[in-house]
Amino acid sequence: MPELPEVTTMVNDLKRTVLNRTIVDVWCDSKKNIKTPSFEKFKKGILKAKIEKIERKGKVILFFLNNKKVLIIHPKMSGHFLYGFWERAEDKWIPKSKGALNDPMNRFIHLMFFMDNQKMLAFSDLRKFARIELWDEKDLAKADILKNIGTDALEIGYKEFQDIIKKSKKKKIKPLLMEQKLIAGIGNIYSDEILFQAGVLPYRTADSLKKDELKKIHKAIKDILKKAIALAGSSVSDFRRTTGDKGEFQKKVKVYRRNNQKCLKCGTIIKRKKIGGRSAHFCSKCQK
Repeated sequence: MPELPEVTTMVNDLKRTVLNRTIVDVWCDSKKNIKTPSFEKFKKGILKAKIEKIERKGKVILFFLNNKKVLIIHPKMSGHFLYGFWERAEDKWIPKSKGALNDPMNRFIHLMFFMDNQKMLAFSDLRKFARIELWDEKDLAKADILKNIGTDALEIGYKEFQDIIKKSKKKKIKPLLMEQKLIAGIGNIYSDEILFQAGVLPYRTADSLKKDELKKIHKAIKDILKKAIALAGSSVSDFRRTTGDKGEFQKKVKVYRRNNQKCLKCGTIIKRKKIGGRSAHFCSKCQK
């Protein structure tokens, strides 16, 4: 699933490509992903609308249109945007140029926006789990997709972070970092990397963490996420940039998916353990 760095990368790319562009047409072959309203009303609501602002809230992307509508897209497990030229052939969208858009992970196009500069904004989604909605800006607070999103992981202060930990008591730290209603944006990849930098084992309970460990985790949240954004996120599986290219952070991971390999810091074999239904990767020597 795209996490904060990947969604931030999408937003940054979208601002460079479609901000201030007007949507002139839209195509969709997976209308079930458009939850609100019907596809017909969705299409009518975005046609001839100019994209005035693009923002991220947690892992959700919001396009603010000049007709006071807001297009909301949650990429979920495998969604990502692509920008360029395609042609329709044999029920498939084929890129008109060679290059990264031809990456196999970019072929699952189920939503296509046609822009006023003749270019196209595609949404590729292998698993078709993405959620797409269109709201009147004045009613945005009613959108369930935006409710229960906690403080952004890049913005959370130490005091608020400390309070969350204190209230969580017996919850294990890795799934706690991933609880979106408390802290928004951290998922499986970055929780592993954050806890490795902080030197804390992922199965430690919140009430077992000392003050200096909390400070290290809080610092690591900002450090790791900023490094990942600088490298355009991680392309471990599905994620690609609007150019079709991969992010680069997966080349820098210290523990994520490195089980049975040597720790890059001390040489101990990296372990993998299921915690709350998710895999955690850690070094039993570097993390306590």
